[in-house]
Amino acid sequence: MDVKFVKLVSGDTVIGTYNEMKNVLEDVALIQVVPGSAGIQIAILPFGFPFEEKIGGEISMDKVLFEYSNVPEDLKSKYFEAKSNIKISTTMPTGSLGETAKPKEDKVIDIESLFKKP
Repeated sequence: MDVKFVKLVSGDTVIGTYNEMKNVLEDVALIQVVPGSAGIQIAILPFGFPFEEKIGGEISMDKVLFEYSNVPEDLKSKYFEAKSNIKISTTMPTGSLGETAKPKEDKVIDIESLFKKP
Protein backbone atom coordinates (compact mmCIF):
# COMPACT_ATOMS: atom_id res chain seq x y z
CA MET A 1 0.00 0.00 0.00
CA ASP A 2 1.64 3.20 -1.18
CA VAL A 3 0.92 6.13 1.16
CA LYS A 4 1.35 9.63 -0.26
CA PHE A 5 1.61 12.92 1.64
CA VAL A 6 0.63 15.82 -0.64
CA LYS A 7 -0.51 19.43 -0.90
CA LEU A 8 -3.59 20.00 -3.04
CA VAL A 9 -4.27 22.91 -5.39
CA SER A 10 -6.81 24.07 -2.76
CA GLY A 11 -3.95 24.52 -0.27
CA ASP A 12 -5.00 21.56 1.92
CA THR A 13 -2.33 19.12 3.06
CA VAL A 14 -3.58 15.53 2.95
CA ILE A 15 -2.41 11.95 3.28
CA GLY A 16 -3.92 8.95 1.54
CA THR A 17 -3.28 5.63 -0.13
CA TYR A 18 -2.40 5.81 -3.81
CA ASN A 19 -4.38 3.73 -6.32
CA GLU A 20 -2.14 3.56 -9.38
CA MET A 21 -4.80 2.04 -11.66
CA LYS A 22 -7.25 4.91 -11.07
CA ASN A 23 -4.53 7.56 -10.43
CA VAL A 24 -6.30 8.73 -7.27
CA LEU A 25 -5.65 9.09 -3.55
CA GLU A 26 -8.09 6.94 -1.57
CA ASP A 27 -9.05 7.13 2.11
CA VAL A 28 -8.00 10.77 2.21
CA ALA A 29 -7.24 12.41 5.57
CA LEU A 30 -6.68 16.10 6.20
CA ILE A 31 -3.49 17.06 8.05
CA GLN A 32 -3.84 20.10 10.30
CA VAL A 33 -1.09 21.73 12.32
CA VAL A 34 -2.23 22.54 15.85
CA PRO A 35 -0.07 24.82 18.02
CA GLY A 36 -0.05 23.77 21.66
CA SER A 37 1.83 24.19 24.91
CA ALA A 38 4.12 21.26 24.00
CA GLY A 39 4.94 22.77 20.61
CA ILE A 40 3.37 22.04 17.27
CA GLN A 41 1.18 18.95 17.01
CA ILE A 42 -0.51 17.36 14.02
CA ALA A 43 -4.19 16.45 13.80
CA ILE A 44 -5.37 13.82 11.30
CA LEU A 45 -9.03 14.32 10.37
CA PRO A 46 -11.40 12.96 7.73
CA PHE A 47 -11.12 15.22 4.68
CA GLY A 48 -14.86 15.97 4.89
CA PHE A 49 -14.72 16.89 8.59
CA PRO A 50 -17.04 17.95 10.30
CA PHE A 51 -19.63 16.43 7.92
CA GLU A 52 -17.79 13.11 7.53
CA GLU A 53 -16.81 11.08 10.57
CA LYS A 54 -14.68 8.42 8.87
CA ILE A 55 -11.62 8.67 6.68
CA GLY A 56 -12.60 7.84 3.11
CA GLY A 57 -13.26 9.27 -0.32
CA GLU A 58 -10.87 9.82 -3.16
CA ILE A 59 -9.11 12.73 -4.85
CA SER A 60 -7.72 12.67 -8.37
CA MET A 61 -3.95 13.11 -8.57
CA ASP A 62 -4.46 15.96 -11.06
CA LYS A 63 -5.54 18.02 -8.02
CA VAL A 64 -2.11 17.55 -6.39
CA LEU A 65 0.15 20.59 -6.44
CA PHE A 66 3.07 19.10 -4.52
CA GLU A 67 4.08 15.63 -3.30
CA TYR A 68 6.40 15.38 -0.29
CA SER A 69 9.38 13.17 -1.10
CA ASN A 70 8.93 11.01 1.99
CA VAL A 71 6.19 10.27 4.50
CA PRO A 72 7.51 10.25 8.09
CA GLU A 73 6.91 6.84 9.70
CA ASP A 74 5.18 8.45 12.71
CA LEU A 75 2.73 10.23 10.41
CA LYS A 76 2.11 7.05 8.41
CA SER A 77 1.43 5.06 11.61
CA LYS A 78 -0.97 7.69 12.95
CA TYR A 79 -2.75 7.75 9.58
CA PHE A 80 -3.28 3.97 9.68
CA GLU A 81 -4.48 4.25 13.30
CA ALA A 82 -6.98 6.98 12.41
CA LYS A 83 -8.15 5.09 9.32
CA SER A 84 -8.66 1.77 11.08
CA ASN A 85 -9.36 2.80 14.69
CA ILE A 86 -6.71 0.26 15.73
CA LYS A 87 -3.80 1.42 17.91
CA ILE A 88 -0.50 0.41 16.30
CA SER A 89 2.21 -0.58 18.77
CA THR A 90 5.67 0.68 17.89
CA THR A 91 7.48 -1.29 20.60
CA MET A 92 7.44 -4.82 21.88
CA PRO A 93 7.16 -5.40 25.62
CA THR A 94 10.43 -6.34 27.31
CA GLY A 95 11.04 -8.78 30.13
CA SER A 96 9.06 -11.89 30.97
CA LEU A 97 5.44 -12.30 29.97
CA GLY A 98 4.32 -11.84 33.59
CA GLU A 99 5.67 -8.29 33.77
CA THR A 100 3.56 -5.35 32.71
CA ALA A 101 5.05 -3.10 30.11
CA LYS A 102 5.21 0.62 30.74
CA PRO A 103 3.10 2.57 28.25
CA LYS A 104 5.09 4.56 25.73
CA GLU A 105 4.22 8.23 25.42
CA ASP A 106 3.19 9.40 21.97
CA LYS A 107 5.78 11.56 20.29
CA VAL A 108 4.98 14.97 18.90
CA ILE A 109 6.02 15.22 15.27
CA ASP A 110 8.25 18.21 14.65
CA ILE A 111 6.52 19.72 11.62
CA GLU A 112 9.52 21.95 10.86
CA SER A 113 11.67 18.86 10.21
CA LEU A 114 9.35 17.88 7.35
CA PHE A 115 10.31 21.01 5.45
CA LYS A 116 14.09 20.96 6.02
CA LYS A 117 16.26 19.76 3.20
CA PRO A 118 18.54 16.81 4.10
